[in-house]
Amino acid sequence: MKKIEFFKSVFSKNDFPKENLSQLILCGRSNVGKSSFINSVFKTKIAKTSSTPGKTRSLNFYKVENKFFIVDLPGFGFAKVSQKEREEWNKLILSLLSNYTSIKVAFHIIDSRHEPQESDIELNRFVHAQEIPYFVILNKIDKLNQKDKSESVRRIVEYFPELIINENLFLFSAINGFGSKEIKQLITKLFL
Repeated sequence: MKKIEFFKSVFSKNDFPKENLSQLILCGRSNVGKSSFINSVFKTKIAKTSSTPGKTRSLNFYKVENKFFIVDLPGFGFAKVSQKEREEWNKLILSLLSNYTSIKVAFHIIDSRHEPQESDIELNRFVHAQEIPYFVILNKIDKLNQKDKSESVRRIVEYFPELIINENLFLFSAINGFGSKEIKQLITKLFL
């Protein structure tokens, strides 16, 4: 799994790709590291990263091996955009999520240093209600010592009891590549 290309940014449901390829959706709060996740897993700099939360303001489609799309969703919980813009994002995301036939799996990226927020809990409920297969990626794991890693895993399982480490819960670091191999194997198994 080496070939990834930026396909398009989508600001309106009329712009969704016509190609009927399966989709892996990347979702999570603003500044949780979705773009860094793509760059790290694929060893590229294809996804634009920023230290400013809320940089991704469109649905960004990346085509992998010409076989499936990774869709980077705008981060939720970003306060510096207008209510109207936030509502537009939500409508766009909901229209994507309503196209259930194409979405094969959701990767919910959560910062391992913090407790899941209300928006994380709502996302978890929503994705489960749609019966979309769901994986949690605990990101920024390089910033924790061993004791804090264990605490982070315990905490996330408390919120989401269905999670099992290395089955539907993965520890990950875009900085040092921790967990990349397991995640690549998972994506390969799901799509290739």
